[in-house]
Amino acid sequence: MLEKQAFLAKSRAPMIRYRSQKQLSLAEFDWPFQAVLDETNRKAFLAMVKQRRPSSKVRRRGLKQQLQYLRRNLGHIERLLERWPEGSALPLPRRSLYCYWVLQHVYAQQWEMYKNKSRHCDDRIVSISQPYVRPIIRGKLDKPVEFGAKLSVSLTGDGVACVDHLRWDAFHEGGDLKSQVEAYRIRRGHYPEAVLGDPAYGTQANRRYLKGHGIRFAGKPLGRAKKVTQANREELKRLKAQQREEYLQRIPIEGKFGQGKNGYRLDTIRAKRADTSFAWFNSIFLVMNLLILLRIFFALCKGGVAAVLLPIGQTMLRHRGTCPVVYGVVGKSAVT
Repeated sequence: MLEKQAFLAKSRAPMIRYRSQKQLSLAEFDWPFQAVLDETNRKAFLAMVKQRRPSSKVRRRGLKQQLQYLRRNLGHIERLLERWPEGSALPLPRRSLYCYWVLQHVYAQQWEMYKNKSRHCDDRIVSISQPYVRPIIRGKLDKPVEFGAKLSVSLTGDGVACVDHLRWDAFHEGGDLKSQVEAYRIRRGHYPEAVLGDPAYGTQANRRYLKGHGIRFAGKPLGRAKKVTQANREELKRLKAQQREEYLQRIPIEGKFGQGKNGYRLDTIRAKRADTSFAWFNSIFLVMNLLILLRIFFALCKGGVAAVLLPIGQTMLRHRGTCPVVYGVVGKSAVT
């Protein structure tokens, strides 16, 4: 057993990358436990996951076993760190120490759900390397739950996309309509004539807000549909055609996400931190907006009015710059 402990200590010692004069290696610690239970842990895990349809009793027993193994390992680490002088740097690389802190939160959340027999937990951690990612219930047939950032995007009449809100937590995008309209007023100096959005934005509070500012909401009206009579037949037909036309005007905002996913890998962000993920998405929307500017540039050059390009380009860049610009889950609205 001593030889096995010495072999484990020797194999784990190189994991410590940074070593100071006061820092000890794991080989210099006295191991207060026997590390022969890892094979039992692995066998218990495989015995559960290899079952095609494990019963709730089997899943609960297997979950308890894994949580107990995790609690045991965390306790061993705590006893090892107790021997370290208080106030000095811990003998672990920064990445390992970060994962160790995250694992403690994961254990606390999972154990709380196990005790309460619940599947819900506030700020649930689903990734050790990216603890800021949250599960978002989408209700789709093939993907009922998605992981990533959720964002609200507005599209101006010029085709410039502005990401108004981007958060990792799940939120109802209908609550962002007021701030999006106000952001449009700051950029343009006036309120939009109409707002084109999906049904999630057509809440009563949003409709009252738009009506108070003289903005028309291009969506399906609330309440029961009007009865068709000989007097209002033509009017209802005209309104239906107008709703159809406005619905088709929302296609560019849908296509903007398709362009980002197919052309710029908007759905496969490889950044490992929240701030670098934000920068990644900012860059993608920046490039797509620059393509719009190039299209306007060539159109003006072809028409022989390139002299007015500079003020127009500065205006559109100012519009893009005032909007803070993860993958998968999105909330969309189009402002015209």
